[in-house]
Amino acid sequence: MIGLKKKKLLLLGLLVVFVVTVSGCGLVDRILSFKDDVPTNVDQPVQPPEEPQVDVNETTITGETTTVSLYFASPDGTGLVEEQRNIAKVEGIARETINELVMGPAPASGLLPTIPEGTALVDINIKEDGLCRVDFSSELVNNHLGGSTEETLTVYSIVNTLTQFPTVNEVQIMVDGQFVETLAGHVDVSQALVRNDGLTAE
Repeated sequence: MIGLKKKKLLLLGLLVVFVVTVSGCGLVDRILSFKDDVPTNVDQPVQPPEEPQVDVNETTITGETTTVSLYFASPDGTGLVEEQRNIAKVEGIARETINELVMGPAPASGLLPTIPEGTALVDINIKEDGLCRVDFSSELVNNHLGGSTEETLTVYSIVNTLTQFPTVNEVQIMVDGQFVETLAGHVDVSQALVRNDGLTAE
């Protein structure tokens, strides 16, 4: 009887040890599992979402203006008069300036346009040696009113407007991509022309 009781107690003890061991393993697994679920970056500050980047240079350039000189015919049509105009400051400033010349003088200035109606700037190219080739649509010739003085003012309104820029020394006028000898039969434009301040009215 004593031996049987010892055996029962021994088995009971082994069973208790087994249960405790199994339960302990489960408890360890649960603890490890809980540890895996805990965020590792609790102490790290939360970063706000990145703001979209704004190109400061682009915004600044867009808002800038510059003053250029445009040459139109005087009210009596005998000479050129300088009109200063504020325009957007862009990389192709010569192109923008000629487009303003094509648009004509400010209405309140009393000056007369020098570029025939319907004329458009086709292209402009400034070479390293200071030669500027400026190409206009055919209306520069076809819509010109004619006359020696009128043609002279047209030609030199273009030349004087472009030579205000330090990179331009001479101006070659073209029409529809072609060299032309004259616009209205009086002024030779087959060669590059230099500035003529003698036409500017006082």
